[in-house]
Amino acid sequence: MQDIGVGLLGFGTVGAGVVDALARNGELLASRAGVRPVLRRIADLDLDTDRGVAVDRSILTRDAQAVVDDPAIPVIVELIGGTGAARALILRALERGKSVVTANKALLAEHGREIFDATRAGGADLYFEASVGGGIPIIRALRQGLVANRIRRVCGIVNGTCNYILTRMEEEGLPFDTVLAEAQRNGFAEADPGLDIDGRDTAHKAVILAGLAAGTAVPIESVRVEGIRGVAAIDIAFAAELGYRLKLLAVIDHDEGTVGVRVNPALVPHGHPIASVGGVFNAILVSGDIVGDTLYYGRGAGRYPTASAVLGDVAEAARRLAAGDRGGPLGFEGGAAAAADPGAATARYYLRLSLRDRPGILAKVAHVLGAHEISIASVLQKEAAAGAFVPVLVLTHHAQVSRVEAARRVIDELTCVGAPTVAYRIEDFAAPAAGGKGEQRA
Repeated sequence: MQDIGVGLLGFGTVGAGVVDALARNGELLASRAGVRPVLRRIADLDLDTDRGVAVDRSILTRDAQAVVDDPAIPVIVELIGGTGAARALILRALERGKSVVTANKALLAEHGREIFDATRAGGADLYFEASVGGGIPIIRALRQGLVANRIRRVCGIVNGTCNYILTRMEEEGLPFDTVLAEAQRNGFAEADPGLDIDGRDTAHKAVILAGLAAGTAVPIESVRVEGIRGVAAIDIAFAAELGYRLKLLAVIDHDEGTVGVRVNPALVPHGHPIASVGGVFNAILVSGDIVGDTLYYGRGAGRYPTASAVLGDVAEAARRLAAGDRGGPLGFEGGAAAAADPGAATARYYLRLSLRDRPGILAKVAHVLGAHEISIASVLQKEAAAGAFVPVLVLTHHAQVSRVEAARRVIDELTCVGAPTVAYRIEDFAAPAAGGKGEQRA
């Protein structure tokens, strides 16, 4: 059986998981791939910290470039992260025609065009299963399993930190800041959690999925991003009362040559499988024109789930090298995608208004919504002492996003409104109703 040399850049949590998993299941992997990946060098600036895995210290080095340049190493695994040194090392490896395996979602989302161009120019192969969904094989599904389909939509939970926070807020009725602090203590959130809770990590993953769904590069600047930093426990409780769960979703809509990509908290009906996904788990729904809906579920991060994805790519890279099969399609073969106008889309909405409890106030709000062609599906007012500001929940029929946003601005300027209106899309996983008009019921 042929041995294929592998160089590992980055010996952190996931890197250690890769080393451990390869030691445990290396022979199983070799028997299935028909070729044996052999770890020849590991590069990291910190060579002294105990990673909890046995490793021959003679293969450790601080010189990552030397690993990339080693002619006995045709497969490079990049687990450094970031968009600085990792970018330079990946480009150097690709220019030398080496196969690269990476989990670096930020790099692919922000510099994907450059990376993919270098891959083609070098006749190399690039694998990035671990960049989205941890151990879920969503990249392989889009690149291979669903290759006969036009992918119309990709929608799901791709950030375990945010899903853990929202799940705990619902289960315990706790405020956001309390659950975030708990997540940090338990290692589910970083000391600086902004990348996760502000939606940027989800946006990086959404760009990668969008590129595969559309078959073309999608600029990160075209993504509309809203995180969960402002989510209130009261909205999670109200959503549950109405039959929904609040989830942070990445949504890609691909139609008529345009791609719309967004990240936002949304209400998901209790009966939908994605609503039942709790804790640090991820779930991604892919809709193809031939296959219909397919759902992918699993742990979205962590040492071993991510290591599983990395080693799956290593096995594929080694197998193709042994067979002399190089330079396959990446799934990003076209130019930049035309971005859909986010304001032109339609959606149902959950609105929580803070209104003074006096006669005629709700009629003023209904007038504003009607003037913006937004039809009310239902209204729920919570009881409170007369004269106080009370929460009023309004669920709309499908309406144009730009009109909803404009209506919110007008409503929030009314003197009878005590706080900014909270608005979340209702993700009903069905085609939007045309025009957003309907019978006014209020």
